[in-house]
Amino acid sequence: MSREILQALLEALEREEAVAQVTVVEVQGASPAPLGARMLVWADGRTLGTVGGGALEERAVAEARSALAEGRPRLCHYALREEGKDAVGMLCGGDVRVFIDVYRPPPLLLLVGGGNVGRPLREMARMVGFRVEVVDVDPRRRSVESLEQVPISEDTYVAIMTGDAAADEAALRYVVEKPAAYIGLIGSRRKVHLIFDHLRQAGVAEEALARVRAPIGLDLGGRAPAEIALAVVAEMVAVRYGGSGRPLSGVGRRSGVSRLPRRPAVGRISPGFSEDKRSGGAERSASPDPPHLNAPADLLS
Repeated sequence: MSREILQALLEALEREEAVAQVTVVEVQGASPAPLGARMLVWADGRTLGTVGGGALEERAVAEARSALAEGRPRLCHYALREEGKDAVGMLCGGDVRVFIDVYRPPPLLLLVGGGNVGRPLREMARMVGFRVEVVDVDPRRRSVESLEQVPISEDTYVAIMTGDAAADEAALRYVVEKPAAYIGLIGSRRKVHLIFDHLRQAGVAEEALARVRAPIGLDLGGRAPAEIALAVVAEMVAVRYGGSGRPLSGVGRRSGVSRLPRRPAVGRISPGFSEDKRSGGAERSASPDPPHLNAPADLLS
C-alpha cells in the first residue's frame, strides 16, 4: 500500500468518513491492473489511486460505491473482454478479481433524555459498537436546539426517552422525517397514541409515523431499567443487521420468516395499533401491552 493511500485512509477514519478500499487480488492474462494495486473510493465518487483505469476502473468504482451504501465488503470478477460473463468491454483479454473492503464509522445512538433506562442503554450500546451522544429537550419551552446541533444521517439511531411527554413529542416531531436508520419512543401505548394524534394534526405523514418504533424495544418481558435497555439495544442490533428478532432455535424452520428491515430502510406500524381495512383508519390493538410497557410511570411518561 502506498504511503499516500495509507495516509488518506487513516485521515478518513479519523474524520469518521465512510470509504472503500479496492484491491486487485488476482490477475490472469493481459491486464492493465497490476496485482496488489489499490484505490480508495468515497461515497460521492471521489477516488485516490488506480486499479488500471478505463472500463475496469469505472466498474470497480461503481461496485465500491454500492458496497459503501450496503455496508458490506465484496469480491468482484471482471473479464477484460467485449463479450461474455462479467465482460467490461475491454480488449485486453485477461481476468481480474478485486476485493472491496468497506470502512465506515460506527453507527451513532442519539439518546434524547435518558434517566433510569438511559444509563444502562448507553453502556450496552457502546458494548455492541455504537457511538453514543446524549442530548436533552427543555420540556417547558419544547426546545430542540440541542437536537439541531447533531447531524442525523442513515447511520443514526434515535432513542427518545426524556421522561416528559411534551418533550418527547417535541423531539419526535423534529426527528420523525429525518433519514435516521432507527427512531424509537419509550412509553405506554396510550402515550404513543396521543403523541401520534398530535403529530397527525400537525401534518406529519402516516409514512413518517410508521417508521417510529413505539413502544420502543423488543418484547423480552423485562420491567427493570436495564432489562428495558437490553430490549432497545436488541431491536437496534436487529435493525442494523436485518435480523428477525426471533429466537435462533426457530429461525429457518419454516419459510417466509419475517425480518426486521435492514438499515437504512426502517419502519413498521406502531405495535399499539392495527390497520382497520374496513375503514382505512387505525384502531387500538386488543392484545395486552408487553410487561415492560407497564413499568413504573417515571420511566414511561
